[in-house]
Amino acid sequence: MSLPPGFLDELRTRTSLSQVVGRKVMWDQRKSNQGKGDMWAPCPFHQEKTASFHVDDRQGFYYCFGCHAKGDAISFVRETENVGFMEAIDILAREAGMQVPARDPKAQEKADHRTELADVMEQAVQFYRLQLKTGAASDARDYLARRGLSDATQARFDIGFAPDSRQVLWSHLTGKGVAPELIIDAGLAARPDDGGVPYDRFRGRIVFPIRNPRGRCIALGGRSMAADARAKYLNSPETELFDKGRSLYNHGPAREAAGKGQPLIVAEGYMDVIALVDAGFGATVAPLGTAITEDQLRLMWRIHPEPVIALDGDTAGLRAAMRVIDLALPMLEAGQSLRFAIMPEGQDPDDLVRAQGSAAMQKLVDQALPMVQLLWRRETEGKVFDSPERKAALDKTLRAALQKIADPSIRNHYGEAIKQLRWQLFRTGNSPSGQPRAAFRAGRALTAHPMPSTKSSYLAAATASGAEEHLREAVILAALIVNPGIITQFESALEALDLTSAEHRTLRAAILRHAEADDPHASIKADAGAETLEKLMSLSHVQISPAIRNPGKTEVAAMCVAQELAKLAARRGVEREILDAMQEMGDIADEGITWRLTQAAEARNRAERSQTEDKTQYETGANGARISREERTALNQLLDQINFAKGARRSKE
Repeated sequence: MSLPPGFLDELRTRTSLSQVVGRKVMWDQRKSNQGKGDMWAPCPFHQEKTASFHVDDRQGFYYCFGCHAKGDAISFVRETENVGFMEAIDILAREAGMQVPARDPKAQEKADHRTELADVMEQAVQFYRLQLKTGAASDARDYLARRGLSDATQARFDIGFAPDSRQVLWSHLTGKGVAPELIIDAGLAARPDDGGVPYDRFRGRIVFPIRNPRGRCIALGGRSMAADARAKYLNSPETELFDKGRSLYNHGPAREAAGKGQPLIVAEGYMDVIALVDAGFGATVAPLGTAITEDQLRLMWRIHPEPVIALDGDTAGLRAAMRVIDLALPMLEAGQSLRFAIMPEGQDPDDLVRAQGSAAMQKLVDQALPMVQLLWRRETEGKVFDSPERKAALDKTLRAALQKIADPSIRNHYGEAIKQLRWQLFRTGNSPSGQPRAAFRAGRALTAHPMPSTKSSYLAAATASGAEEHLREAVILAALIVNPGIITQFESALEALDLTSAEHRTLRAAILRHAEADDPHASIKADAGAETLEKLMSLSHVQISPAIRNPGKTEVAAMCVAQELAKLAARRGVEREILDAMQEMGDIADEGITWRLTQAAEARNRAERSQTEDKTQYETGANGARISREERTALNQLLDQINFAKGARRSKE
């Protein structure tokens, strides 16, 4: 079956080879560089232990340096799934959300027609290049010189000139035997409504060829030299070769430069791209004068996982950047986002590079804002939030924006970032309770000072300085050191734990480094230092821990560590909730905030109770011994009965 022209190119554009191959292999993370689309794995086509199978995700090809297997996504599916060509196309098309076209008996005829159109476009490019050297193009040459475009740069981008004549290209091409219909189908000429002789679309303009990723000219862009022109810039109409919403200016060279490690920069127009490429930013593209489309955004992500949007610093440029946010939010994936380089007001990248050089542009690229910050800026800049209603309106707008994010993990991270930005915007000069803001540490407010009689109490010091959390961390670390068999079980949780002291961080690093040593305890002691380990084990709370008193009982130790981790997480999470509520409260307390604080405090207390604590209620006797309250009550009742009987007997006597 023959497929329509362009279908396979579109399928390859929408398909990520690394995702297709990733279903069959285990990537070598040490050797792979996902950001550059450079992935390595053991070859799925022959038995091997080393990673000799290379996937170039940006170019869309794989190659094995062992068995020399090579191909693209289609050939990979054919080989690994043992299916035919059209079955492989069906599999990939379903994954890409594309429908395989019905059988087209004229597909080859259409492909030949596209080849003829491309040949006509190339002839037009060469004609316009020659016209730039004529006397009629003197103003155009002066303009290019003022913009700093050298002859080498003009040749590199095949820049030409269309004379201000109605049929100069038409006459040239037809004179060389090109069929009139091909000139019209290529978008180089148009027929007038009255049916007269076709006229050239580009007249009195500097011409910029637009090429597809493989270097074939598919369209032209033209900048008018006349100040009163209806359109300053003009692109070819959409043709069999050219789909404006699925094309990027400078696509092929930018992909090559990005593959060598350069950041992908998205500028607004041809001159911006040319200026940036001249300044050393080879991985620069432009969306051909239109608002960025979903297809163009996918093309950018195929080139680089985090393109830098560098649109003009005027109002229109900023509006365009803001529109990109709404387009990109539903399409975000882990490791796939956008950053924004905000140009100085009234300048575009071309202006900046010519005025201040490439270093100024590099600085803006390095300082490009994450998309979440530009989203926040869009919703808050120039606005006043001096009432609950205005704050609520902001919250509603931000929630609506975040709901567009399909990936739940990314949505959560955006929510956390917005939460921090909101806190910074609305926080007042003083802490909620009137205490100085410096009194807050990690989200905890000052507590009451202990009485003189209890100042020496370690628990009182713990409450004042946060040492309670320090002690829980100590129990966790000690339990893992004494019971190294459970380290791997808690490795991820230990890495993510926010430790309160440098000593604890030193111990954690030693534990993780020597988890698989022959004698982990000795190795950790040698690494962290005997004094540090002795100090840890001397704490009374560590000594009475079941995990320390019963070394080798891994189930007990694992339960102990899990409980301490849960208590730490609960305490810290609830305290953050309390602080957020207090920050929202500001200087005005109402019943709702009070209830929220009460509920949060109760939740923390419940979380900190051990799930295995003895539910029996005890009382302490005069001699310090503990006795069950139920047993004590029964004993008291028995004694009362005995005393009552003795009293009754005495009364009879």
